[in-house]
Amino acid sequence: MVRHGESRSRDWRYEFKYRLNPIQYNRIRIAILPYMRLDDYSRVASGKKYLVRSLYFDTYNYETFQEKMSGDSDRVKFRIRTYSRSITDDTVVRVELKVRNANAMVKYGSFVSVSDHLFFMRRRHWPETGNPVLDEFERCLHLKSLEPKILIEYLREGFKDRAGSDLRITFDQQVRSAHCSDLFPQGPVFFRAHHPQGIILEIKGYDIPPAWLKRLVREHGLKIVANSKFTQGILAVRQELYHPGGVVVIR
Repeated sequence: MVRHGESRSRDWRYEFKYRLNPIQYNRIRIAILPYMRLDDYSRVASGKKYLVRSLYFDTYNYETFQEKMSGDSDRVKFRIRTYSRSITDDTVVRVELKVRNANAMVKYGSFVSVSDHLFFMRRRHWPETGNPVLDEFERCLHLKSLEPKILIEYLREGFKDRAGSDLRITFDQQVRSAHCSDLFPQGPVFFRAHHPQGIILEIKGYDIPPAWLKRLVREHGLKIVANSKFTQGILAVRQELYHPGGVVVIR
């Protein structure tokens, strides 16, 4: 049963990612407009793009990062997400567990108050129990000795299907990351850009992609890429962890 404040995907969904240059982005954005429209978040955001900021957790020796780099298809990411760089009365905080198997994924999430988030970051325990998402996040935090490792933020332009299906298309730009342990850091944070001129196209849904979308991908010669923002963030800010020879070194 899904409780108040908790959400979960209704089933495993596909998630395809493509890396675009600015010219490809403009052409594809125009091409999807007859079928897609801006989602509610983008429609009201400044510049029609909204901020997404996530604090990712990993073990002291970066096991989640190593699983990704070694090509493991079954993985879980633990993150706390917000859509603001500062804390206000309207700040939204969401706790998420993202379970992936190859190109299929299911996401479990629960919104929490800013005060509960701050309490958890200090005590490593939620002030209230009984929420299955929060309980599992806390259980794994202690079982795996998870720690906040990296802060990633970007601007997202989201589109939803005009026909009302679950199809979702997003364009992520200005992706950058910092070695940080706080979702709302108080001091200056040094961010590193992932692909300064690149735009990440993500196609997400539960049903078979429509014919027009398959045709668009084919006509524009798009190739699926592995584009984990978490992994790229680790590589950007902790370059000593990965070497081309496949050796992972922990400082």
